[in-house]
Amino acid sequence: MWPTYSRIQILCLVLTVLAILGFVHNFYQVETTTDLKWLIEDDYQQPSSQWTKIPRKLYCGYEQQVLSTREREEEEALFASLQWPKPHADNIPFVRSTDPSLSSFVILNPHKQYKVGDQLEVLVHMQDYEGRPKQYGGDYLQTRIHSAPLKAGAIGRILDYQNGTYRLFFTLLWAGEVMVSVSLVHPSEGIQVLQRLREEKPDRAYFKSLFKSGRISEATECNVCLHGDMPVCNFTDPYTGEPWFCYKPRKLSCATRINHYKGGYQKGLVTSEEGRLFQSGVNIKVPISSNGPDTVIVRPLKHAEMDNLERSQKPDIFPSGHFYQDEWQPRTQWIRHFNKSSEVIECLQDKLIHLFGDSTIRQWFEYLTAFVPDIMELNLGSARKIGPFMAVDPKHNILLKFRCHGPPIRFFTVFSSELHYIANELNRIVGGKNTVIAITIWSHFSTFPVEVYIRRLRNIRRSIIRLLDRSPKTQIVIKTANVQELGPEVSLFNSDWYSVQLDTIMRKMFSGIGVHFVDAWEMSLAHYLPHKLHPDDVIVKNQLDAFLSFVCPPETPYNFLRGIHNQMSNLFL
Repeated sequence: MWPTYSRIQILCLVLTVLAILGFVHNFYQVETTTDLKWLIEDDYQQPSSQWTKIPRKLYCGYEQQVLSTREREEEEALFASLQWPKPHADNIPFVRSTDPSLSSFVILNPHKQYKVGDQLEVLVHMQDYEGRPKQYGGDYLQTRIHSAPLKAGAIGRILDYQNGTYRLFFTLLWAGEVMVSVSLVHPSEGIQVLQRLREEKPDRAYFKSLFKSGRISEATECNVCLHGDMPVCNFTDPYTGEPWFCYKPRKLSCATRINHYKGGYQKGLVTSEEGRLFQSGVNIKVPISSNGPDTVIVRPLKHAEMDNLERSQKPDIFPSGHFYQDEWQPRTQWIRHFNKSSEVIECLQDKLIHLFGDSTIRQWFEYLTAFVPDIMELNLGSARKIGPFMAVDPKHNILLKFRCHGPPIRFFTVFSSELHYIANELNRIVGGKNTVIAITIWSHFSTFPVEVYIRRLRNIRRSIIRLLDRSPKTQIVIKTANVQELGPEVSLFNSDWYSVQLDTIMRKMFSGIGVHFVDAWEMSLAHYLPHKLHPDDVIVKNQLDAFLSFVCPPETPYNFLRGIHNQMSNLFL
């Protein structure tokens, strides 16, 4: 049942709706491609960079990349955005590293009369294993506020004072008892090891290909870059220039390559002392206790306070949303929750949906084909968990596809003929108002220097801009990275710290080109469920709700008002 509103309240609500509709209309009238030609023209020249060049260890042939002045500027700006505070010295003893069990946080003004929309501030003080306060920053923390009975949660913003103290900022987005949680993902000393591995051991995850002709077969190692003087097969993509090499088989030609698969991970990457920085239950994703209350009481807003509630329409608002009753509520768009398969069918009718990327977006394909009985998966003979996959609903004219991105990809066995780069696939798509594309690409790049990832995104971005230029009504959505479970070994290859850095690059490089974002990072971090590389269905459903809300935004005043009521019902008395 809808509550009864006074005439003044209804008038305020209608005026708010009209203002938001005006903003949305103006937002979508912005031309997105006119000023972006520099992204696809390699010979664009720009005045000298305002960024200070950051010394970096060059990786393989990446120092020979031919970049425009603007691309070099962008790359330096991206490197600058990833700079992470370092300890004052190298090889700090383990006992001087951050000990989460002796560290603590304190809520500033815990007894203040908080209301929805207020800022909550928290101070975190770090100590080492000898009980001494840390004198430098660089610890990687994950923070959130949550209310278990309400199934509500949101993440916080972290300010590193670089002296062992951190200030956390939380926007209080719902009423009730709200708890603060802080976890140490990695100590700063461990981050220093991860940085070194990324630059000095980019081949710590390795790949192989099988070459076969008749009864003769041979497997050789493959990678973005291969060292040594052994002859190699050059499988660099002729269109994107993405490099890929395999050692040449002794008896076979390069043309006999039939597949690609994950070879494994190098061992012995860290010393025994460094290994102590990566211990489950000791210093990997370990909670930090509060020194005092860890909860505050947040009162709901009265209707008279509605005008004072700041609701920003900026795309970079933080946090981007929160959970309430297990439903994600973005702060920059009105979301629809697709709880019935018929609602999904209505949204996707007459649509061609392309899903490109890794296994975290393959989950979207699996969820949709399981949740919507009318969308039937076709048996293409593809390897399970690898694809490509296709599903159709002939009655409602829906075609759903998934294809994994090109190497490096740590799947098991992929036929060489199925190794397609996303940029090339986008160049083959005609596009139009009935074409929807979702892309994610991050996890399989965590072991490589940042240049490898930037190059891949730059190629994808060029193709997106060309596609939107020829078919402006094409809907393109980027799914961000997500947090995952971590242990000692996984941390060295797929740490959340690697992921958050790639996620930062992804958001910056795809901003301002007319694409939408599904914030899988915040969803997976704000939710109460344990972190997983492949989140549970409740999180995947909310990702898809956000995705489908871009495809099918509220179109009628009734649905729009109903969405406003549902999102704001937890804010007001």
